[in-house]
Amino acid sequence: MADAATRFMTKYEIPGLSIAILGQGHLVYDAAFGFADIGARSALTPAHRFRIASISKPITSVALFKLIEEGKLALGDRVFGPSGILRNNYGPLPSEERLGEITVEHLLTHTSGGWPNDVTDPMGKHHEFDHAALISWTLKTRPLVNAPGTAFAYSNFGYCLLGRVIEKITQRPYAEFVQEAVLSPAGATDMEIAGNTLEERRPDEVRYYGIGKDDPYGMNVRRMDSHGGWLARPASVAAFASSVDGFSAPALLRHDTVGVMTTPSSANPRYAKGWRVNGLGNWWHTGHLPGVSGLMVRAQRHSCWAALINTRHRNDTLDRDLDRLIWAMIGMVKDWRA
Repeated sequence: MADAATRFMTKYEIPGLSIAILGQGHLVYDAAFGFADIGARSALTPAHRFRIASISKPITSVALFKLIEEGKLALGDRVFGPSGILRNNYGPLPSEERLGEITVEHLLTHTSGGWPNDVTDPMGKHHEFDHAALISWTLKTRPLVNAPGTAFAYSNFGYCLLGRVIEKITQRPYAEFVQEAVLSPAGATDMEIAGNTLEERRPDEVRYYGIGKDDPYGMNVRRMDSHGGWLARPASVAAFASSVDGFSAPALLRHDTVGVMTTPSSANPRYAKGWRVNGLGNWWHTGHLPGVSGLMVRAQRHSCWAALINTRHRNDTLDRDLDRLIWAMIGMVKDWRA
């Protein structure tokens, strides 16, 4: 397995790669290669934590579905306006009537009608703003492009709003609720929201390496909480994935709830509600930010895995090759009862 990992790292000039594989709820492989910090010559270990970027979105989705199971929330609930969960908490809505039509389901499926993950992404603007200021500014200055529910546009800002929905419903900070309701029951007890700067780096956190103009320490990662802010070991990420529907008991969600969560929208047959999906029964999510890349997979064959890298590569084949690498490693596992 080490030889295959080394070849992959050489191809993509990767400083450090950490991989965890679970089978039938048991950790069967947990290994790290390369460096956590090149300058300090610190070897990467499975105990090191990484920013997990958009792998945070499935975590937010499961937290929302926990609230749905408890009857505190429904997919059809509107987010803004007089009858919305967030009402007019961020100031009076513009005359754009379609904002009041956005539902929780639209945000989960990236079909809100606006705020795509491109150069206009609000989450990359005004790093000095807190959540409230950014949401208020976005609602006033970034009108919807499409009617809610009609088109898919991957939206980090949409998942930022879902974090605020969780806070409104629970009357608790997003991270506090998610740690108690989702991560701790899954055994992922060492996850937290990452800091922004190199000075805020945790003792067990890797150092991130940008490519080109990428600046891993020039973002407001803390503000990304519900769409891309979590810090974790691969083993904790895999434990979360394994617990969603009971690969690791107890299951976080009921079987019928999982069915709804993993059913794609008509706007995109490959994306459900916080998870990418395919016809084989596999769910997954990638994560990319300046200085980090990652992949989490929950496979139909009762195996789950996560892999995290402390750089981001511009080559579109990295995710594909990382997926192939880990499938090859799974084929080498001799004892799934570990």
